[in-house]
Amino acid sequence: MSVTIVIPVYNEAQSLPPLVEGIERHAADVPHRILFVDDGSTDGSWACMLTLRESRQNLDAIRLRRNFGKTVALRVGFDRARGDRVITMDGDLQDDPAEIPRMLAKLEEGYDLVSGWKQQRHDPWHKTIPSRVYNGWVCRLFGMGLHDVNSGFKAMRMEVARAVPLFGDMHRLIPVFAHALGYRVTEIPVTHHARRFGRSKYGLERFAKGAFDLVAARLMIFYSDSPVRYYARVAAVFVLAVVTAAVVGGAVLAALGAPWTAWAVYAALCAVVSGLAAGMVTLLGMGLFGEWVLHRAPKQDTRVYIAEAHTD
Repeated sequence: MSVTIVIPVYNEAQSLPPLVEGIERHAADVPHRILFVDDGSTDGSWACMLTLRESRQNLDAIRLRRNFGKTVALRVGFDRARGDRVITMDGDLQDDPAEIPRMLAKLEEGYDLVSGWKQQRHDPWHKTIPSRVYNGWVCRLFGMGLHDVNSGFKAMRMEVARAVPLFGDMHRLIPVFAHALGYRVTEIPVTHHARRFGRSKYGLERFAKGAFDLVAARLMIFYSDSPVRYYARVAAVFVLAVVTAAVVGGAVLAALGAPWTAWAVYAALCAVVSGLAAGMVTLLGMGLFGEWVLHRAPKQDTRVYIAEAHTD
């Protein structure tokens, strides 16, 4: 068994030396390569990678042309990974390299993907609470029993890394797509550390993106051959919500014996809300269609993202 440890990096220069030392200490018994993918860092992370590589034969580094995001960084890493196992982990020292042997051992029990469950998270509340809500919705929508679907700490067989679709921000849903493709997916509790250097690169906007990704993922997994049916269901939910709100509002006005002027204002308000809802449904449909096209289109060669590569 040989392993490639793929680590997307964005402005984590201070974390990289102790991270490499931790991997070397805890994965010494496993033939492995470390593959850093610098996603447009501006803090000296790339220079740090090259310095670390000078004294190590099992460390590769790739620099992307700009900050493309974690999904693209993982795609590049997966395409250039070698061996029969892949580990993904973040470069901020919050994932503990000591868990790598346990995750690989779990794979050997017959699983195809093992996700690290951050049971005791050391993150602020505005990250942990939305994450719990998000993971709960994923389990409901896709019938999975994982607690931490979007964990960046994973171990998988090489065939899984090459099979799952990666575009947009779909890196959060790798276990979902693996499960949908018939691979055996599980999780184990892992140690999670507080961030030692810098700050998180993710803001609240990632949760809005994550919500849309869930809608798009259901289209790709359950309605890939009939996207119109899925769009009709989503549109029906919007229409039902607007009609229900209009009926309830009208009933309240009638119960209060509102004058005709109030009814006129209410009618105008209903017209405006209906127009906005129709626009939202149209834009959502266009977005879903775009995601569906990307899902079915041939994968773009990841070489277009690479500015520089130092690999053996």
